[in-house]
Amino acid sequence: MARTWNAPALARHKARDGLCPLAMVTAYDAPGARIADAAGVDLILVGDSVANVVLGYESTMQVTIEDLAHHTAAVARAKPTPFVVADLPWGTYHTGPSDAVRAAVRLVRAGAQAVKLEGGRNRVAVIEAIIDAEIPVMGHIGLTPQSVLAMGGHRVQGKSVDGAKHLVDAGRTLAEAGVFSIVVEGVPTAVGRAVTDTVPVPTIGIGAGPHTDGQVLVFHDLLGIEDRLRPRFVRRYAELGTVATEAMRAYAEDVRARRFPTEAESYAASEDLSAALEVY
Repeated sequence: MARTWNAPALARHKARDGLCPLAMVTAYDAPGARIADAAGVDLILVGDSVANVVLGYESTMQVTIEDLAHHTAAVARAKPTPFVVADLPWGTYHTGPSDAVRAAVRLVRAGAQAVKLEGGRNRVAVIEAIIDAEIPVMGHIGLTPQSVLAMGGHRVQGKSVDGAKHLVDAGRTLAEAGVFSIVVEGVPTAVGRAVTDTVPVPTIGIGAGPHTDGQVLVFHDLLGIEDRLRPRFVRRYAELGTVATEAMRAYAEDVRARRFPTEAESYAASEDLSAALEVY
């Protein structure tokens, strides 16, 4: 059973204090939230990755606040024990603090307990405004998918000395701005470790090595449902896509061969009803 968390408790959860790393997974609907809850994970992220793995978009930049609010509400209706964080989608906080607060409020009303946004020093004013509205904020640095146009693609970040120092400084800046945790994505192991050692709040790694204070993976990646892309940092714990395809193929074959449904899977009529219907 998952532990019940809140933002202040999470903010104090550093693995260097002898605490277990945090397990975080994405979920986008009630069934996914119930699975994550039963599995005992610590946090659920209603990620903008819903764009790719559920809605069929090519980029996370195409998902809207309406989409995220809809999926956040679906997760919240499952009443999961894990702490629920919702992504602020691209375009909702890039236009300033007021727009960011409105978007964050919308996600909290949908059921989120915190919001996540991408960026470093350039997001301080937005983060502070959302926190002033009494909404916890999770940061996100390194490979930030919403910056894919500026980055020129999904590229590992912090590979140079200057780049690594920039990310460490960004982590420190976010912590000073008041975030309760920071996702660190797509960086060399040494950079993930340096950020983790520098900041007082927990880091959640995704492609950042084993030394962060927790890890996050996309639901569809770790269960083997999504197979179009397979990033290096993904470990598959099942191949549910293959299992589901085989099951559905067997169903289709049984239907065509009239093996489904059987009498046991059908509703029997009374003798009187059967007799009455014999005229047809």
